[in-house]
Amino acid sequence: MNRPLSWLRGSLVVLAFALGGTAMQASAEDAPPRKAFRVCKDPHNPPFTDARGEGFEDRIAALFAAKLGLPVENYTFPQRLGFVRNTLRYKLPGKDYPCDIVMGVPADFGQLLPTKPYYRSTYVLVLASGRGLDGVRTEDEFLALPADRLASLKIGVFDRSPGSAWLAHHDLVERGVPYKIMNPNPDEVAGDLIARDLASGAIDVAVIWGPIGSYTQRKASDAVLRVVPLSSERGVKFDYEMAMGVRFGEKAWKQQIEALIDENQAEIAKILEEYGVPLVPGPGQHATASH
Repeated sequence: MNRPLSWLRGSLVVLAFALGGTAMQASAEDAPPRKAFRVCKDPHNPPFTDARGEGFEDRIAALFAAKLGLPVENYTFPQRLGFVRNTLRYKLPGKDYPCDIVMGVPADFGQLLPTKPYYRSTYVLVLASGRGLDGVRTEDEFLALPADRLASLKIGVFDRSPGSAWLAHHDLVERGVPYKIMNPNPDEVAGDLIARDLASGAIDVAVIWGPIGSYTQRKASDAVLRVVPLSSERGVKFDYEMAMGVRFGEKAWKQQIEALIDENQAEIAKILEEYGVPLVPGPGQHATASH
């Protein structure tokens, strides 16, 4: 759910508080036929969205628009506190809403009407090579490192995130290097910051939301990075289902989006795989893409 939404997607514990304000009911079932697929998005929030339409949420929006025979129109706003209130639910008297869908929200997000999930991902460890961690391929191998080696590591985590809980659960709090979820710099991308700090040695490891971890790995130019998926455990939830969000009351629009999700699962999985999004299968499912 983190730029605030890129940061908050890396800290889904607080995502629901960052996207919107008080929920309100809004019905548009009797609205005229749609002339465009109108997306509420942050123009600088890779790998999810960007101004060039090159994020994976941008790609999925373009796919859905093409299936509906509509052009894509974007209404942009930084994903800070009140994002939903200032985009999906923003309406001036006598004016239409500026956009109709948010392409990525937690499936249980209560500030809008979420669709069924279209992917499930998890937090990851991002490891820098040459730090004595090259042999680590799994979470268990990381936690099984000698105590003196673990005690020497600098582990970057976003405050109030599952990463913080994980450090506490494994007695690694003293190894944590905290990052603020709400970065005051609107142009700071979480993945770029983590990549720089891993390259410089400011941190040796980062615990971050999976799609951002994959972006960090792809964009790193000064260090070789590896991504290790993390599994939820008692007291620490790492995997989350992600959905799309529409306005309350727009059940027909929600059903139309859900039909697109069902009908285009292969194409969605291909896009997610292209971006290296680590996928976690739900009950009775198999992962269709992974890092």
